[in-house]
Amino acid sequence: MSLYNEWKELVVFFVQTRGEDEFWSELNRVQEKIIPAILKSYRTVMRGALKNLAKKLDVSEISFVGFLDGINSSLKKPIDLESVTENSRISLDIDFEKLYISLLEAEVDNLYNLPEWNLIFGKDKLTDLKLAYSEEKTITVSKIGRNDPCPCGSEKKYKNCCGKNL
Repeated sequence: MSLYNEWKELVVFFVQTRGEDEFWSELNRVQEKIIPAILKSYRTVMRGALKNLAKKLDVSEISFVGFLDGINSSLKKPIDLESVTENSRISLDIDFEKLYISLLEAEVDNLYNLPEWNLIFGKDKLTDLKLAYSEEKTITVSKIGRNDPCPCGSEKKYKNCCGKNL
């Protein structure tokens, strides 16, 4: 069985026995070990056998595969996780902007607020990334005028339909 399949089975077992919240807490603890180490060495791409990288980052091989599953979309060249073994050579060539945005999307504030991000981007760039991300999530609502067609689809004017009792 591949390490990735073991990871998926572990996730199912963990969620069934301890609950989803506990799973996310455990995964967050693994990420709290790995992400600061990766950010500190951002100028060099971490490479090596999966088992050696996991040992270097002080996590189990299965937990490391789970971490890879989480950041795979942030890698410049995604890893085929289905074929990964403990001896597979891994290259963590990370697109740090994508990783930062992913952490914002996941709302993992303890990871996107790490001081190590300042080493990579600087405060102004981090602010720009946060603003760009928040603008993507902004929903604009246009105001309905009294004489506009009613949004309910009745083909009446808003003032004579849903806006009548306002």
